[in-house]
Amino acid sequence: MYADTTTPTVTGPDPAPTRERTRLRDLLRLLRPGQWAKNLLVVSVPLLDTRAWSAGGAARLALAVVAFTVASGLVYIVNDIADRHRDRVHPVKRSRPIASGRVSVRAALLLAAAQAALLAGILAGQGWGSSWPVLAYLVLSAAYSGKLKHLPILDVFSVAAGFVLRLLQGYLALGEEVSGWLVTVVFTLCLLLTTGKRRHELQVSSAAHRPALGGYSVQLTEHLMLLSAVITIGSYLLYVRTEAPLGPYALAASVASLPFALFGVFRYLQLVMIQQVGGSPVRLLLRDPAIMINAGLWCGLSAAFLLAAARTAGPA
Repeated sequence: MYADTTTPTVTGPDPAPTRERTRLRDLLRLLRPGQWAKNLLVVSVPLLDTRAWSAGGAARLALAVVAFTVASGLVYIVNDIADRHRDRVHPVKRSRPIASGRVSVRAALLLAAAQAALLAGILAGQGWGSSWPVLAYLVLSAAYSGKLKHLPILDVFSVAAGFVLRLLQGYLALGEEVSGWLVTVVFTLCLLLTTGKRRHELQVSSAAHRPALGGYSVQLTEHLMLLSAVITIGSYLLYVRTEAPLGPYALAASVASLPFALFGVFRYLQLVMIQQVGGSPVRLLLRDPAIMINAGLWCGLSAAFLLAAARTAGPA
């Protein structure tokens, strides 16, 4: 008898499920889940006021966060479709799902349509009258994608204005009046972060990818960052001292929290100007241990002052 020398067929895993999982991951990447934290942080700023600490208030804020998360996801998809040709010449963005060809434009448009339908349902349930910041954000984003992102200075102003709209949506959801100084803090802080991103892009990219970079230099972005940092700190102190719901603890809170505010700004400037990072401000802020520890201590201190002020004020 002869031995059977036939090589057995090795059956590997079915590649179809793997391709499907990869496709789903790429579609999820279009929505930028790594950027969702900024909606949670900015829209929820009204929680600095203890009057917002209620189940109903938390539910309305959660809906506002979801609305802006869906709206921003829609904007990201549209931007990636519009920028796919420029993204292909960027050392990092060329790996994005649409620019790399892993997701077709047709599939991206279908996902955008689904996001738009979901957003329309959320805003209808929330009430169109109280949803104008989300609608204004969509209009601003359309203007940004069409023209503003190519105009130096106006590009960073447009991005910062989008964060102010997030802040306004949070206060509108609670029916509370927003402080002008707090609006200034958010606006100038976002200018600081966005100009830091432009500085980083000047070193790793070119005007071929982002035409607005032609109107910047490293020195200009550093001047803009320092100016924004000064205004942010000054506005923050004025907010805490005059308009934050801290009662008799306002002066103590402004003095005690100043080192934390300064450290956070100084650390960001150090990371961007010395360590040459800053391509994604959200990722940078959430991954730097020093900034995270500082933010945690600042939150704990602020909560202690807010609770003390609430006890002093007593029941309404």
